[in-house]
Amino acid sequence: MRLNHPKLVDLLQQAYSAERAASFAYIGHARSVKNPDEKKAIKQIEDDEWFHRKEVLEIMKEYNIPISKWYEFRFYVIGKIIWYSCYVIGWFMPFYFAGRLESGNVCEYFRMKQWFNELGITKHDQILYDMGIKEKEHEVYFLEKIKDSKLLPFFEKLFNWGGQKSFNNIDLDKKYPVEKSDVL
Repeated sequence: MRLNHPKLVDLLQQAYSAERAASFAYIGHARSVKNPDEKKAIKQIEDDEWFHRKEVLEIMKEYNIPISKWYEFRFYVIGKIIWYSCYVIGWFMPFYFAGRLESGNVCEYFRMKQWFNELGITKHDQILYDMGIKEKEHEVYFLEKIKDSKLLPFFEKLFNWGGQKSFNNIDLDKKYPVEKSDVL
């Protein structure tokens, strides 16, 4: 079966490639921090991103969606640049931009779910919901690491994400069940 939804196809292709970029970035981030607990937590987030990439690929295969060579190249370069930059940009920026990135990723998976539902396809609801919630957990982790930094208010104003602003409205303490998550 092929999907007749160009935006959904494109979003799946982007997500697949962007998950690798995120994984690369977290490899560099984990290696650049000194705290063993932070290393372990960031490594777990990296593993989550590899798992998301695998799951998105399974969905793509089901609908004969090809991997985009352009997205693979583009996000490979982005991921590697971020990987190496973690060693030179200090401790705050890797945590800040990881949280900002994860905040937007939450929406991607819920948008995919909604677009599949528009096509009458609900079989991916649970995995897409779970991946969206996992991205929110990542966002919360990174924000927690920088919440007391004096740089946060400046970066929040400049980049529109931080302690008072998010790109999603998910509250992990008040989660909707998967079947009611379209109201998010």
